[in-house]
Amino acid sequence: MRTFEVPTFYRSPLISAIKQKRKAGDKLKKDFTPTCLDMGPLQIYLARHFGFCYGVENAIEIAFRTIEQNPDKRIFLLSEMIHNPLVNADLQQRGIRFLQDTKGKQLIPFETLTAADIVLIPAFGTTLDIEEKLRSIGIQLESYNTTCPFVEKVWNRSESIGQKQYTIVIHGKPSHEETRATFSHAAAHGPAVVIKNREQAERLARYIRKEASQGEFEIEFAGQFSAGFQINEHLKRIGVVNQTTMLASDTQGIADYLKEEVRKTNADPDAVADTRDTLCYATSDNQSAVMGMLETKADLALVVGGYNSSNTSHLFELLTEKFPTYYIDGPDRMESKNLIHHFDFFQGTEKTTGNYLPEEGPVRILITSGASCPDAMVERILEKLASYYNVSLPYGEWELNG
Repeated sequence: MRTFEVPTFYRSPLISAIKQKRKAGDKLKKDFTPTCLDMGPLQIYLARHFGFCYGVENAIEIAFRTIEQNPDKRIFLLSEMIHNPLVNADLQQRGIRFLQDTKGKQLIPFETLTAADIVLIPAFGTTLDIEEKLRSIGIQLESYNTTCPFVEKVWNRSESIGQKQYTIVIHGKPSHEETRATFSHAAAHGPAVVIKNREQAERLARYIRKEASQGEFEIEFAGQFSAGFQINEHLKRIGVVNQTTMLASDTQGIADYLKEEVRKTNADPDAVADTRDTLCYATSDNQSAVMGMLETKADLALVVGGYNSSNTSHLFELLTEKFPTYYIDGPDRMESKNLIHHFDFFQGTEKTTGNYLPEEGPVRILITSGASCPDAMVERILEKLASYYNVSLPYGEWELNG
């Protein structure tokens, strides 16, 4: 797999060395146990896989190269490059402006753009409608499109099953940029509907079984289905794809459930498309690494990443089932040894918690981060924790130049 030119200030020599050593000893990625940094009174357990993925590094490389090569041009991002506040702030400080927010609300009208401007498409991709609007202005997109290839893989899968007269069922968050983009591309090739969780899959099954009406469907799934969608016609043959950052177990469970529901009403063995899992490798690896942490004896867990990051939120969901887990977007959220500001994903609000670190050691802390979180940020968190217990990070235990 190719490497990318990512700014060094996002890198961590310590974490790079740890990752390189783990990779050398486990080339087939079968060992998901965490890496222990034993500092006596403080013991940190780092997930086997975490941090920047292929798609994120690709997007960052393109963005910073574009800034360097076009000092005299106006450069815009369609929306956040990735879901990480530090990276997006860095890009804004270098003059990039956002055209939309993450929900698709317009911040700068497209009408103010000219053919001389540069517009970067974020890693999540965008809709066909927006692509057409930008091209109609004369904006050239190909060189500045940072859409993750694993997202494009889902689009290709959707196109393939749509052309075979299957309805495309997308497991994803309806308001997420990636899901909006995938829905747009899928709907261009066949009927499409978005379901956000198992509960909505079970609601959709009512329409597969013809237990509810077209009118009820249109109310219940408003904004989540393609134009002209007819439940009596379009739920006979389906194929399930997903937003690449969803929980793998959730997607598989939904696909298996809907497969059985369709087969109750359609005896055709080809009524359900043979869609392989469309999670990206990084999402899968990071989730497996967290599963590999669950048997570790620990006092708490820290999950690091943007609060609107889908893949990061799922890591939090997995860990919070077993450990007191704090979701933070940077080291500044740790105000002191006794005070932390963190995100309550389930309530969608930020909270402040006192006495979150045990007084007596050894203190055992699990740490992971999302696919859009720089390793340098995780290292700064490690440094902060080490300072609370008057210990030093074990740089000498790792071959930093290995």
